Amino acid sequence: MMKQIKSVDELMKLKEAALEKIKERQASGKTTIVVGMGTCGITAGAREVMMAIIDEIDKRNISDVIVTQAGCAGMCQHEPIVEVNKPGIPQIVYGHLDEEKARRLVLEHVINGHVIEEWALVQRD
Repeated sequence: MMKQIKSVDELMKLKEAALEKIKERQASGKTTIVVGMGTCGITAGAREVMMAIIDEIDKRNISDVIVTQAGCAGMCQHEPIVEVNKPGIPQIVYGHLDEEKARRLVLEHVINGHVIEEWALVQRD
């Protein structure tokens, strides 16, 4: 059971701890894949997309990738959404993924470093 937050100070400490964890991940030099797992994403197939990504990473014995999840990004019409943060390459948000596309994303973007332009919704430098 989660501890109930009782003050703004507690909330700010929680926020700082979360930001520190994010910085540690980024500093690790590892690729981070974030799957949108809000209700809209789950309904559109995000759970299956995430499992396909994890399976593909496991099958290829890749150890320098972190797979995590986020809530709704407000782009429900593009779900399932996956964000790829790979060191040295701009951050890419992909949309309308399915299991097959998720597996291809691991091979083409995560392993080979090639952005799949036709699926990309957003690119952030």
